[in-house]
Amino acid sequence: MEINKDYIWNYLKNSDLPIILYGMGDGADKVLSAFKKYGITASGVMASDDFVRGQSFHEFTVKKLSDFENEYSDFIIALCFATQLPDVMQNIFEIAKKHKVIVPSVPAFGDILFDEEFAKKNKESITSARNLLADDLSVKVFDNILEFYKTGELSLLDGITTDKDEAFSLLSLGENETYVDLGAYNGDTVDEFLHYTNGKYKFITALEPNAKNYSKLQAHCSEMKNLELWQLGAYSHNTTLCFNNKAGRNSAIVNESNTKTPVAAVDTILCGRAATYVKADVEGADFETILGMKNTLKMFKPKLNFSAYHRFEDIFRLPLLISGINPEYKIYLRHHPYIPAWDTNLYCI
Repeated sequence: MEINKDYIWNYLKNSDLPIILYGMGDGADKVLSAFKKYGITASGVMASDDFVRGQSFHEFTVKKLSDFENEYSDFIIALCFATQLPDVMQNIFEIAKKHKVIVPSVPAFGDILFDEEFAKKNKESITSARNLLADDLSVKVFDNILEFYKTGELSLLDGITTDKDEAFSLLSLGENETYVDLGAYNGDTVDEFLHYTNGKYKFITALEPNAKNYSKLQAHCSEMKNLELWQLGAYSHNTTLCFNNKAGRNSAIVNESNTKTPVAAVDTILCGRAATYVKADVEGADFETILGMKNTLKMFKPKLNFSAYHRFEDIFRLPLLISGINPEYKIYLRHHPYIPAWDTNLYCI
């Protein structure tokens, strides 16, 4: 299968083949919006066989892959959803053996697209951030992820995908950690932390902004000691913001919503107390969250586990910000199994 090395938007615009969107929902909405911006025309929408029931998406009737195989001699599939499920990812790779599968670069949050203008504008910052990375694998992950954003080539994820055990070996968590969990969801990342500390710790502070998730977090941690829970989002300062009120992991800050949610700076929450390990999955507020923990980073240099994929600029602006606050950090970048390049995280020690 031909490897694309051009910006994905140019590649798709200049192709003579029909372009079939694979997936429905927010991801496909964002892809279609980008198509409109760049003058790209979609020819249809497909879903996995089990999900096709004659429904419509935008002006298209959703069809099976086999329907398009009967209709066209050849076509390009533009993947429009995210998954970390092994069987779904395997199915995507199997489809890619028969047809050109490409992943349009649309952000998880915000509306800034990765295109030639974006790359040129941020060239200096990209180079500076790359130079901060602590090992060869981090550099390879950095290069491949940026090239993936540019071209949408699935093969770029091969060879840079590692499991969480390898990343946590870098963090080397002990049994006397003071852990701050930002975006604690239902307690699963508290469990992850306990897994790597043999169930032992000094203290846990966990924040979760969504009311339903917070109730689950409370129930999950009801038997635990040396723990404080806050129904708050993490941010650069203490205020009240609008959240989208989505359940699951997708509770995030939006411009307009009826759900007013308090947010706070980590420095305010800790009030000068030490932290030894901070994990953050704050759905697009990662930069602001780091701004809100400057004192903690300067004074205590906790080990960090931060998502670096919610916005395209996070992969370079977060390392620059962290290093600017405390240049003693060694910064590692790892990508864990996910399509597209989600679950790409910074591990700082």
